[in-house]
Amino acid sequence: MLVFTDLHILPEGETLIGLDPAARFAQALAHALDNHPDAARIVITGDLTHNGAPAEYARLRTLLSRCPIPVSLMLGNHDRRAAFSAAFPSMPRTSSGHYQQMHDLKGHRLILLDTLDEDAPDRHSGWLSPGRMRWLDNALLGAGDRLITVFTHHPPIDCGFPAMDRIGLRNRDALTDRLRAHGRTAHIISGHIHRSISGNAGGLPVTIFKSPCHQAPMMLTGDDVHLSIDEPGAYGILLLTPSGVIVHSQDVGLPATRPQSYAPR
Repeated sequence: MLVFTDLHILPEGETLIGLDPAARFAQALAHALDNHPDAARIVITGDLTHNGAPAEYARLRTLLSRCPIPVSLMLGNHDRRAAFSAAFPSMPRTSSGHYQQMHDLKGHRLILLDTLDEDAPDRHSGWLSPGRMRWLDNALLGAGDRLITVFTHHPPIDCGFPAMDRIGLRNRDALTDRLRAHGRTAHIISGHIHRSISGNAGGLPVTIFKSPCHQAPMMLTGDDVHLSIDEPGAYGILLLTPSGVIVHSQDVGLPATRPQSYAPR
């Protein structure tokens, strides 16, 4: 399966640090479909748009309209539920109106959580409300012997970037406590940071993927959460095996070259 995150789609004609997020996503999606047409599903883990505006969701809907692979959309701190709901009315949501989903694939259960907090005091941090946590409990209990892969926009770990860590998932410990108690969590997949990062949350493996558009520079100091750099975009490839999850990150936008073999001396 394939994973994208942090698209930040803007209306036509607008750019971020001189980049067109829609064009960058279209390039990455085309690369993924050309090279992995057998993927079972695409998950996009939030920040679908930059401002949560109807015109931005409409542009994303057009970009996805001919995608032959099922797509699951999640929400991030730049999204807005009302505008998203109007643009994608068929996307599954809970009785409380949150966009949480589960999908079963070959011995695995994918659990997609909605960490968007539109009332966050800092505007960008994430939160899993009690209702969303109860939904998660039921999804875990119903998983049987399937391995669990959990998807969040806000990662449940600090990444070492002080600015971004201040707008992380505020109740991360409650999430990881539940997942550890269940005992069959294979991996946690997140976005939000715009950089390839791996770590663990209380012993649970975590992977954070890059955006197909703009990336965060290596900013181990500083307070600017919007600081961005034009580096190659990427998407994720997940191989769901009987023993766990194998995670790859595929860069796009680099000069195209044909693979070549070299002979050892």
